[in-house]
Amino acid sequence: MNRRTFLLSSVQLAAAAPVVALMSSHFAAQADTAAPSPPRPSTPPKPPALAPGKVHATVDQAHRSLDQVMKLVEETPLLANASWDWGGGDFETPLQAAAHTGGHAIAEYLLGKGARLDLYAAAMLGQLDFVKAVLALNPKAHEIPGPHGFTLLHCAKQGGVQAKPVLDWLLDQGVPNVAFRPLAYVWPADAPAPKS
Repeated sequence: MNRRTFLLSSVQLAAAAPVVALMSSHFAAQADTAAPSPPRPSTPPKPPALAPGKVHATVDQAHRSLDQVMKLVEETPLLANASWDWGGGDFETPLQAAAHTGGHAIAEYLLGKGARLDLYAAAMLGQLDFVKAVLALNPKAHEIPGPHGFTLLHCAKQGGVQAKPVLDWLLDQGVPNVAFRPLAYVWPADAPAPKS
C-alpha cells in the first residue's frame, strides 16, 4: 500500500468512526428494550424406575395369561414396554414373550396399550410387510436371536395360520429352519463366576 492510499483509508476510517459509534449505541439500546426470550421449559424430573417385581410379573405373565397382563398393565400402563433381564443379558419385553409363545391376544392387547412393535412380534402376528422392511435394511436380522435364543422363524411358526405368509416368505428367502440360537451371555465383571 502506498502513502496516498494509506492516508485516504485513514481519513475514511476516521470519518466513519462516529457513524459506527452512533449505530452501535442505537442497536445496543434496541437490544436492551427487546422483550426477553421466554425461558425454555425445564424437563420435569423422571419418576422412579418401575418396580422390578411388577416388570418381572408382567413379562412372565405375557407368556401365558391375558387376564394377568391386563390387570398389571391397567394398573401401570408403562409396563407395556417394560423389559426384564432373565440373566446374562437375556432381555425380554411382554410383547416378545407373547411373540415366542404364539400369544396373539396378549400381543394385540399390548400393542393397543402402546407397546413398541418389534420384528419377532411382527413375524408372529403375520405382519409380512414389516418383516420384509426390516430384512431389507438388515438382511441378517433373522440371525439375531430373540429372547431365550428363539429365532425369527420360531416366532413365525408360533403365529400359526395368521403368520403362514411370513413363515413361507422367510423359508423362500433361505432363512434356516432353526428354532433356537444360543445367546452370547456376558458375565458382568463383578458377578461371581458360575459353579461347574
